[in-house]
Amino acid sequence: MENAESFPVCPECSGRVRRTETENVCEDCGLVCDEDAIDRGPEWRSFDDDDTDPRRTGAPLTRSRHDRGLSTEIGYGTGTDFGSGTRLTGRKRRQIVRLRREHNRARIATKADRNQAYGFTEIKRITARLSLDESIREQACALFDSAQSEGLFQGRSLEGFAAAAIYATCRTRSIPRTIDEITTVARADADELTAAYDALNRDLGLPTGPIDPAQYLPRYASELDLEPAVERRAREHVETLLEARAIGGRNPSGVAAACLYRAANEREAWSSVTQAAAAEVADVAPVTIRSTATTLTELGVD
Repeated sequence: MENAESFPVCPECSGRVRRTETENVCEDCGLVCDEDAIDRGPEWRSFDDDDTDPRRTGAPLTRSRHDRGLSTEIGYGTGTDFGSGTRLTGRKRRQIVRLRREHNRARIATKADRNQAYGFTEIKRITARLSLDESIREQACALFDSAQSEGLFQGRSLEGFAAAAIYATCRTRSIPRTIDEITTVARADADELTAAYDALNRDLGLPTGPIDPAQYLPRYASELDLEPAVERRAREHVETLLEARAIGGRNPSGVAAACLYRAANEREAWSSVTQAAAAEVADVAPVTIRSTATTLTELGVD
C-alpha cells in the first residue's frame, strides 16, 4: 500500500504531485510546486568493494592566497584514516623534512609572490582581529593584488597597503570602521595607511563616497549601553544635520557620538552620557562633541 505522504497534493487542482530530482510537479495540471536546483548528494560514486578515500582533494579557489589555493603541501601526518599507516623513522624522516623545506621555498618563486603572500597574511590577521567577514578578506586581497599589478608599492609599505585595502573595502561596502580602529591592530600607523589609501583611491578609482554618520550609531549605542529609543532619536539628529548640510568637514564618527550624546540627555528617563564618554567611544576630542551639539541647538533641535 502506498504511503499518502509520498504523494503530496497539488495546491491548485488537488492532483497528485510527482517528485523528481530537482522539482515537485503536479501530474494533472503541470504546476511546479517546489524546486531545488542544488544537487545535495555526494560528488563521488560509492561501491561496496571500494575502500578508497572519497573525500575532497583540496580547498576551493580563493583570492586570499597568492597561488589561489592551488599549491600542495607536504603534511606532518604519519598515515591516513583509511589504514594503519606507517611511521617514518631515521633516514626517511630526514629526507621528508628536507623535501618539505625545499617545497615551501619553491612555493614562492619571485619577490612579487613573496610580497603578496606577506600582504595576504597581514590582511588575514587584521580581519580576524576586527571580526570582519570572509568576503571582506577576499575583496581586500583582490584590491591588494590590483595595487601590486599597478605598481603602487614603490616607496610605500606593504603593511600600509594591507591596512588600506581593508579600510577601502569597508568604505566601499558601507561598513563603519575608522582608521584608528584598523591601525590599532595593524602593523602600520595612520600615516602609512592614509598614504596607501590615497594611492588606491587615486589610481584605482574606488567607488567611495562620504561616510554616513548613522552607520556608527548601532555600535556606539551598544558600547555606551543606550536604549533603542536613544538610538532612534540620534538618527533623527543625523538626518537633521544632513538636511541642513552641516556635516561637511566634520568627522562622521564624532558626529554620530555627538548625536547620541545629545539624544541621551534630552529626557530624564533615558541613560545619560557625558561628553568624555561619547568622545572616548568615537576616539575624538570632547570639543568635537560640543561643537556638533551646539550646531544642533542652532538648528532649533529641542
